[in-house]
Amino acid sequence: MHLIQLSSIALPEVKKLAFPLFSILLLSFLGACAVPNQLTQLQAPDSVIKTDPNDTNNRRFNNLYPGEKDYPLTCRGECYPPSPVVSCEAPAENCQFIGEQKGLSIDAGFSITWLGHASFYIQGPEGSTVLIDPVSGQFDWPVNWAFYLSAGYNRGEPDWLEENKIKSVDAVAYSHIHYDHFNKDDIAKIGTEPEYLLPLGFAEHFPQRGYKLTEMAWFSTQKVNQLDMHFVPAHHFSSRIWVPFLYDDSDTTLWGGWVLEHDGKRLFYAGDTGYSKHFKDIQQKYGNMDVCLIPIASYFHEEHGQWYRYVHTTPEDALTAAQELNCKVMIPWGYGNASWKMGDHSSHSPLLRLLHMHDEMNSQIPLHILNEGESVEF
Repeated sequence: MHLIQLSSIALPEVKKLAFPLFSILLLSFLGACAVPNQLTQLQAPDSVIKTDPNDTNNRRFNNLYPGEKDYPLTCRGECYPPSPVVSCEAPAENCQFIGEQKGLSIDAGFSITWLGHASFYIQGPEGSTVLIDPVSGQFDWPVNWAFYLSAGYNRGEPDWLEENKIKSVDAVAYSHIHYDHFNKDDIAKIGTEPEYLLPLGFAEHFPQRGYKLTEMAWFSTQKVNQLDMHFVPAHHFSSRIWVPFLYDDSDTTLWGGWVLEHDGKRLFYAGDTGYSKHFKDIQQKYGNMDVCLIPIASYFHEEHGQWYRYVHTTPEDALTAAQELNCKVMIPWGYGNASWKMGDHSSHSPLLRLLHMHDEMNSQIPLHILNEGESVEF
């Protein structure tokens, strides 16, 4: 009886103590589990990083060539005719490319697997393996949940790399911080063994778990074994915080693309980008590109306004960029059955437009069209 009474009397006090005690223990446990990340920051001697002129604290980045754009060519009229080399279950939906690929003897030594949307697994000529913008599922929670409720932006999830390939990756490279290019679930799966190559300002988004991080300015270079990884400009923007009235993080991390180079052979990955003079700058600095991976999907659409094209290439912009880079072959990305359909709201309209404009422009840049999950060696 006395024990029961004592317990009953003491219970409220125990409850008062329980939560703060649990919190202290939890924080202590998490602190004990935290392993500081290893961070290196690279500034190239000729880097041309721009900051926003309206930002007095110089903490927001800017594009190399801001301002209104004159685009060399814009598709007008019927831009999405059906193609005999694209087989679809419905108009521009759930499609497969079934055309015969042109035989190209590029001999650059790159093996490329398109994992869907913006994600690629690349093996360099000397054997190094690189994951670029790996996102194996949806956006990170809770943004995925919010987007699904508001706009239906959930993708058909792609087939992914086998675990043994993920565990043997030498480096993971990111183009920018947006949710469809950087997913925290994936870095947890990939782990701490590879080196992570990041734009400036990116490292703070990694948990303290012992990751090897290298932040890079435009035109800086990091070696992955014998493969040179050059971080290059793109014409885009960045943001991560999904409740902007609480904190505005727009353009506080840099964005860009990548040139992978070994022994004079080069692969270009554009990242998300609009068309601007930066493509010519990249070619002038590094030379002609053997293989070019360029987005064609999230571009101007009537409901988005002209701003959307300002930071994303249309298929015809991508072809122009490939010409300015002197690409020996262009592999498009961003469309597909495992895409978020952010441009024309269909899985393969961008590919149909690309094929149409390639003919209309009489483009001399060979195309190699991949279905998600397919690989090619050049």
